Amino acid sequence: MFKKLPYKLFVVALIALSIFSSSCNKWLELQPQDGLIQEEYWKTREQLDAAVMGCYASLLGGSSMPLAKYLFIWGEVRGDMVRPVFEPESEDDEALLGTLIRDELNMIRSDISSTNTLTNWEAVYKTINYCNTVIKFGPQVLETDKTMDQVELNTYLAEARALRGLMYFYLLRSFGEVPVKTEPTNTDAQVVQMPKNSKEEVYAQIISDLKFASENAVSTHSSLTEDKGRVNKYTAYTMLADAYLWNEEYAKCLEACQKVIDSKKYQLFPTGTLRSEWYQSVYFNGNSVEGIFEFQFDTQKLNPFYNMFLVEFKAADWIPYGGLYGVDVQDPFNVDIRGNFTSMLESNGAIYKYNGGRTTATSYAHWFVYRYSDVLLMKAEALTWLSPGDAANGTQAINIVNDIRLKRHALNIVDGKTIEAPEATETSEISTYILDERAREFAFEGKRWYDILRHAKRNNYANQKILLDIVTSSAPPAKQQTVINKYKDHRSHYFPIYTYELQTNKALVQNSFYQ
Repeated sequence: MFKKLPYKLFVVALIALSIFSSSCNKWLELQPQDGLIQEEYWKTREQLDAAVMGCYASLLGGSSMPLAKYLFIWGEVRGDMVRPVFEPESEDDEALLGTLIRDELNMIRSDISSTNTLTNWEAVYKTINYCNTVIKFGPQVLETDKTMDQVELNTYLAEARALRGLMYFYLLRSFGEVPVKTEPTNTDAQVVQMPKNSKEEVYAQIISDLKFASENAVSTHSSLTEDKGRVNKYTAYTMLADAYLWNEEYAKCLEACQKVIDSKKYQLFPTGTLRSEWYQSVYFNGNSVEGIFEFQFDTQKLNPFYNMFLVEFKAADWIPYGGLYGVDVQDPFNVDIRGNFTSMLESNGAIYKYNGGRTTATSYAHWFVYRYSDVLLMKAEALTWLSPGDAANGTQAINIVNDIRLKRHALNIVDGKTIEAPEATETSEISTYILDERAREFAFEGKRWYDILRHAKRNNYANQKILLDIVTSSAPPAKQQTVINKYKDHRSHYFPIYTYELQTNKALVQNSFYQ
């Protein structure tokens, strides 16, 4: 086994491209040289290992746009924490925008159509197809490499199934109904017309994959870098907890969170940690003690973030003005360590988390899929809703949030309002307390929209108002009522299917809101 994952990913990406090279752009296509998969590959443990690494390499790539960029856009821009760097002042100025910038602006404004290129799911299905290929053909190695047994094979399959489950989880939260494809596409003849599956069927596939992964993945890999960049048992439990929370299965979410907590593999930086130390360890260097799963960009595979956060996106105005982290005008050293010079710059609203201290040549900050604080806050949310009004659970949930706030040196006055912990029996207030802390903790990490939607849709959209209040904040004043009316229709909370997919897969039917 290689000692350093990033280099391994770089090398294997080249191998994978030669094995899984594609020559055209069909839906879910992954076309190797004919016969290579069955006849010349899948003979040894080393080949299986390389194929699994190809799955991880695909996370660093994408299609027409890098996967990590899609995940940021899908998880952030429909919320209230991001705005465009350059916003046109007139319709004439807007007409001059390029396709990408215009599509980003329309998504921020909740003006989304099926021609918006950002609804293209190709990059996600490309990773799914890599995983399907490993899951399908990996077991053949047992027939030719007698040094491998079923247990070891299952550890590799666990990694592929966890990544596949994670990709379908992104699709479920973004599109709702999507095709569930579990067979690989290896030749032109295998490109099939597939209808969408229901949300329930997509969710069932996610849980099946993640349960298999949590039961069969290794507890640890050979190095710190691999433990943060590859799936282990506790990575899978974290993904599983997130999926259970989305589906309001709170007891199961708590059980999965506790598996991660009890592993003692992760911890928060202690109270009193300096902002500069925390930023350097968690975000600049990556793979810190708080990290659970991170896309391992490095000097050989740069991320798309430098230009993305220089010319495309910045923090919404209310954030650098103190509306999220607060500002102590009496003591400039009294700061929430997650705020200025960590998440963003108060001076101009630039998103700093991925670009601080970097240049175009050193843009290799990781994409942070899960950090330990996510597990803790998922546990707090599950406790809150497991038995609404239960004082003991409410107290535990509040204590989790307060501990994170203490360790991050969170300010008690934000935007002129005093932040106070709610009463332990006030379920809705505790839930909002958690949601607000998640905004501070995971700013610009691709979670805000999913957090908003999860809170809004809970108990059959009992708290829909939170979503309506937030989405209208990004809409032009003249269009705010239109946006409110749109989002009152729950079907609008999911993307349309990209026009190209409808043209190439005749079995697909457009999501009903966009018909």
